[in-house]
Amino acid sequence: MRAVTSDDIAVLANPSAGRGRRRALLPAVLAALRESGRGVRVLEASSGEEAEKACRRAVGEGVAALVAVGGDGTVHQGLQAVAEQPVGFGVVPAGTGNDFAACTGVPPEPVAAATAISDALREGRHVALDLARAVGTDGEVRWFGAVLAAGFDAIVNERANRMRWPRGPRRYDVAILLEMARVRPRIYGLELDGADRSFEGTLVAVGNCASYGGGMRIVPDADPADGLLDVIVAAPLGRAALARLKPRLRRGTHVTDPRVTTYRARQVRLHADGIIGYADGERIGPLPLEVTCVPGAVRLLR
Repeated sequence: MRAVTSDDIAVLANPSAGRGRRRALLPAVLAALRESGRGVRVLEASSGEEAEKACRRAVGEGVAALVAVGGDGTVHQGLQAVAEQPVGFGVVPAGTGNDFAACTGVPPEPVAAATAISDALREGRHVALDLARAVGTDGEVRWFGAVLAAGFDAIVNERANRMRWPRGPRRYDVAILLEMARVRPRIYGLELDGADRSFEGTLVAVGNCASYGGGMRIVPDADPADGLLDVIVAAPLGRAALARLKPRLRRGTHVTDPRVTTYRARQVRLHADGIIGYADGERIGPLPLEVTCVPGAVRLLR
């Protein structure tokens, strides 16, 4: 790990977060961050890959803090740079889905969140929270803060990413309809802390935080400070059963369904043929994946 050598705050801002509606907030957010008494610089990036590289470069240069202004995708990019590093991480929720921020006690209003980051830096405090570390067969490490989806929702995400029409959120609605028509159970190899929990089912998710998709509480009891991952699996579900279960995700009451099983573990090994995992809404890569909870891996400023 590289020691912090700079007083600067590096800011990763996604101009399209919240479908662009919050772009005008950035000057006020930057002004609130400057109240910390530190210099503030916005990182330049035109793609997700460039954003991650810019974040890693800033952390390598020894910034005092990295701040992600956007939704869970922007947070995800920032986490790749700050995980297990001695640098503060701030989140200003400005996306359509802000699950990591909501789960970790970040103020929901962007300027208030930026003010809280400034206060934390000025007072020299942070909260150490867990992150999940995912490793695929290629050995690449990907960190996530919220939830890894590897069942029906991951299949929908993969379908939506392949589609060129329609644009915007309707693309996901169409992808859900298309995949719902062909939903089928999969055989999953699942190992939890060395114990075999393999199953046939439709849904599976691994959570460091409780929700994904903008408030769907897929693992409602997940706690990013307990050193454990929450795992949920669902038995084979047909179209009608899946449609009935989906609305209950907002309240987290789906876990009382007898077809749903929940676990907790420090390490999860997950495999199924033809599944691409998505974490924090971002494409991680094909299963198999090994996911490990790393306690205190991020220094959250709030």
